[in-house]
Amino acid sequence: ETSFDAERIRATGAPTIQVNTGTGCHLEADMIWHSLDTLNLSDDTVLFIENVGNLVCPSLFDLGETERVVLMSTTEGEDKPLKYPHMFRSASLVLLTKIDLLPYLDFDLQRAFEAVHAVNPDVQILQVSTKSGEGMQAWYDWIEQHPSRQKVAST
Repeated sequence: ETSFDAERIRATGAPTIQVNTGTGCHLEADMIWHSLDTLNLSDDTVLFIENVGNLVCPSLFDLGETERVVLMSTTEGEDKPLKYPHMFRSASLVLLTKIDLLPYLDFDLQRAFEAVHAVNPDVQILQVSTKSGEGMQAWYDWIEQHPSRQKVAST
């Protein structure tokens, strides 16, 4: 229950709210809703919600998001979608991260893609590396071009 991640994100200049779930294993929609007032969002704001913990509990809860992006790391193995099918089944996009490490890992890209598509046949997969920048423009383009943006009303 540290704020280390929030501090790292805030250091990039992005407005950030740390929402603690206590002993809970996931965020809930009302937690997000109550946090919105402190962010002062404009109509063209894209809000990213990073859920907590594992890939089991969070997949079962609707946070009011219009899209669900699942990060799958090359360091965690290509069978992740088969271990956590609910999360990958609910994904609008899968970001395969840390692809700069592929030369050093025993990670089979084809098996990873097959595992993702076994649980979600139509989901798009983007390969990205924040270290090298590879694939990041495609991720930015997906955010910009995706039609599912909606205005958020705050009370």
